[in-house]
Amino acid sequence: MRRPALSATLAGTLAGAMAALCLTAALPARAEAPKVVVSIKPIHSLVASVMHGVGEPMLLVRGGASPHSYAMKPSDAKALSAAGLVVWVGPELEGFLEKPLAANATRARRLTLMELKGLTLLETREGGAWEAHDHGHEGHGHEGHGPEGQAHGGHGDGEEHEELNSHIWLDPANARAIVTATAETLADADPADAETYRSNAERTIQALDALDRELKATLAPVKDRPFVVFHDAYQYFEARYDLSAVGSITVSPDRRPSAKRLSAIRAKIAGLGAACVFAEPQFEPALVQTVVEGTKARTGVLDPEGAGLPEGEALYPTLLRTLAASLRGCLGA
Repeated sequence: MRRPALSATLAGTLAGAMAALCLTAALPARAEAPKVVVSIKPIHSLVASVMHGVGEPMLLVRGGASPHSYAMKPSDAKALSAAGLVVWVGPELEGFLEKPLAANATRARRLTLMELKGLTLLETREGGAWEAHDHGHEGHGHEGHGPEGQAHGGHGDGEEHEELNSHIWLDPANARAIVTATAETLADADPADAETYRSNAERTIQALDALDRELKATLAPVKDRPFVVFHDAYQYFEARYDLSAVGSITVSPDRRPSAKRLSAIRAKIAGLGAACVFAEPQFEPALVQTVVEGTKARTGVLDPEGAGLPEGEALYPTLLRTLAASLRGCLGA
């Protein structure tokens, strides 16, 4: 018994499918997108925006962890070993990464943001109303310094690395430079997706420009109101929006200041005429209230790294808007 002939429509469909299959088989396999590891949440957000639609960068310092005291996990070392690109601010901020980069990321390109051309870099403020950072590391010799008395950002090798403030992402103009450098580095490493990286960078920069204008309008009414921060992490944000930070008080979140230190802090707040004193999320509200007791200063919270925000593309604009809202809310009260 003869089988019925295929209909002309079905035969044409099968022929088209076979031709497409043959064409696909003839094409070279698409290279896998680079594996990208990023140190901290604000930078990860900018890199994720550049990689949108191509891949997802891996974040090292997750959740509310701090780069100043982060301890590498085995999974982090494994990610570095597989990385094609590592994006970090530099040893001034992520001292924990120096040795793992040398030991594990032997095949990875490194984008060290503190070395970018066109970046605005500000010197760390010391003396007078400004105090050296204190991030609560174990083994403090005294307040305002890291382990064994080294300054913030030090490597523990006796060198001094206090010259430049490393919180560069808090200036949207610096964020634009970071986005551009990331896109070009990825385009060079992954030419097949170069157009996507550059298009994403252009879109991100347009959004940063709009964010910059928005923040200027938000902060303009309070730019002349003096305030004090717990540690000097906001200099780039202050300079960008002409804000009037007058000093830092620098206490460790895990150690209650002595009675003598509290007295000195209160005198400093009163002497500087601060309208507000801003702590950070890791500080207990009771400690903050104790510090401002007897002064006229109100209290607020600033978070320079987005510790309480979910990671991803939306983190960076949310972080800066939250900073602006906290400043406006307290200073404008």
